[in-house]
Amino acid sequence: MIKKIKKAVKSAGITVFEEKEVRKVWKNNKWYFAVVDIVSILSESSNPRRYWSDLKIKIKEEGYIELYENIVQLKLKSLDGKKYLTDTADLENTFRIIQSISSPKAEPFKRWLAKVGRERIEEIADPELAVNRAKEIYDKKGYPKDWIDKRMRGIAVRNTLTDEWKERNIKGMEYGILTNEIYKGVFEKDYKSLMKLKKLDKKNRDNLRDHMGDVELILTMLAEATSTDISKAKNSKGLKKIKIDVQKGGKIAGEARKKIEKETGKRVISKNNFKKLK
Repeated sequence: MIKKIKKAVKSAGITVFEEKEVRKVWKNNKWYFAVVDIVSILSESSNPRRYWSDLKIKIKEEGYIELYENIVQLKLKSLDGKKYLTDTADLENTFRIIQSISSPKAEPFKRWLAKVGRERIEEIADPELAVNRAKEIYDKKGYPKDWIDKRMRGIAVRNTLTDEWKERNIKGMEYGILTNEIYKGVFEKDYKSLMKLKKLDKKNRDNLRDHMGDVELILTMLAEATSTDISKAKNSKGLKKIKIDVQKGGKIAGEARKKIEKETGKRVISKNNFKKLK
């Protein structure tokens, strides 16, 4: 069932799902999908536009009054080659719409969402389950077990750092700003440059750290753990002071990188990625 649900490949603004096309567009750092295309596939209605019109009323009557606020009209190419304003929804709202479609084809999605919801509740009660499931996912993707252990440790170090930042008045986009400073200190490259080097794409949900090698992960951990300790020692608060701390933490890990490169005669940061595992 899960394989059937995830049977999707991406290409030039089109998602081919169950051998049928779903138009999509990237906006505000996430994908928006043509609702009428989803409805057409799952409802098998002879008039998907009319079905969608009636479905909007049904969903509102079910209590989801925010639906109209979350439907975004974006220009998508139609069969005649021209672009027209089309109702689109992000992934979260697409799943909510699917829950209201009465069709055997929609049922696997509903069961999968119920399973995900159950797992999430279990993880809230026992956070260790989330770690174990993450390890299982990496294992199924084909990552080496020793790499998985480093990745899990890196996640723990990262969470400790961001928890510390939260306590020290870091908010919103400031997390990204500080993380970028860490990358620059360690690798002398910012986030975008590292993504480009490894041929990763944020639109495809590529996670930079999921494509780092062992030493890259270890140095990133060193920078973040050191930055945490520096902020604690200085009791730093606010973006300006924390930024100085992470620059120092990044520099310490960066010096370690340079020593490793000097002894091995090769660069630590590389173009290698794990995309082949997908």
